[in-house]
Amino acid sequence: MNNIYRDRTRLFFVIGYILLLAGYSTQILAQSVIPRDTSFTVYQAYQKEKKKLPYIEIIPMELQPGTVAFEDITYSVIPDSPYGNRELQLNLYRPDNNEKYPALLMVHGGGWNSGDRSLQIPLAQHIATYGYVTIPVEYRLIPEALYPAGLHDIKTAVRWIRANAGQYGIDTTRIAISGCSAGAQLASLVGMTNGSPQHEDKREYPDFSSEVHAVVNIDGILDFTVDEIIVRAAQTQAEGKKLPVDALWLGGVYEERKEVWEEASSIYWVTERAVPICFINSLYPQFHYGRDILIEKLDKYGLYHEKHQIEEYIHPFWFFHPWFDSVVKYTTDFLDKVLPERSEESE
Repeated sequence: MNNIYRDRTRLFFVIGYILLLAGYSTQILAQSVIPRDTSFTVYQAYQKEKKKLPYIEIIPMELQPGTVAFEDITYSVIPDSPYGNRELQLNLYRPDNNEKYPALLMVHGGGWNSGDRSLQIPLAQHIATYGYVTIPVEYRLIPEALYPAGLHDIKTAVRWIRANAGQYGIDTTRIAISGCSAGAQLASLVGMTNGSPQHEDKREYPDFSSEVHAVVNIDGILDFTVDEIIVRAAQTQAEGKKLPVDALWLGGVYEERKEVWEEASSIYWVTERAVPICFINSLYPQFHYGRDILIEKLDKYGLYHEKHQIEEYIHPFWFFHPWFDSVVKYTTDFLDKVLPERSEESE
């Protein structure tokens, strides 16, 4: 009798274990079939740029002394995704103590089509040493979902920060956002659309605000509706070729998607609820389309801004020495200046 009972117990255990593994396998499979473009990496950028700038050096990922890391944190689950329960994740770096610090949400580049949050890790690891909780974030890209999915993901991450501020020692009266290239376009849009219902999807953490208090734009455009972008997309379509990546992300050419192109352009959304912004730009003008118009609109509301230029024709300068330290300094000096003094009470 005891043997039968023991055998049944083992059988039930094995069946339960198999079902558990099957559940994990389903989740892993769902995540693994998510379409991705992996063409944009730090090494790919290095191979390209070193041909004309042989002295550049890649900044390694290395946790800095006095800091701690929390990685692969799921901040959003999209249950109606074509890929099952789609989990979006972020990393978090902060000083290794019990103090409360401002947060910096960090949005990677890659033309809205490629890249991942690891591209922001070296910057995040170094900025954390200046007294910030730095948070590189994943968001949906073109192969998976078009605009506004990525914007909604990032605003969800802002609300996650507020919802989990107590656990990670974050002062929610001081939340900033930064981005590089395509990530800078998104970061700027988040900061300029504070309070805009049109740019929200509050399915998750609906009781928390998506508002930020400052933006750092590292070589990202502010306006899709400049003639150069509109004409390039129209000509490409007329020739029967694949649309440029910005038109792909926005779902079609300007004539077909005028409202979407404008909705995704920060210059159309500056109000008194917009926030101070720091521009860090290369010499390539196409990576800061709309910057001067945005500055004029910020001036009307008395909103602070500052502008820095890397004196070189290199776009992904934030990956490399000799510009990396300057990016860290410009960013932290700006945030120290514009974020309010530490608040004893979070929002």
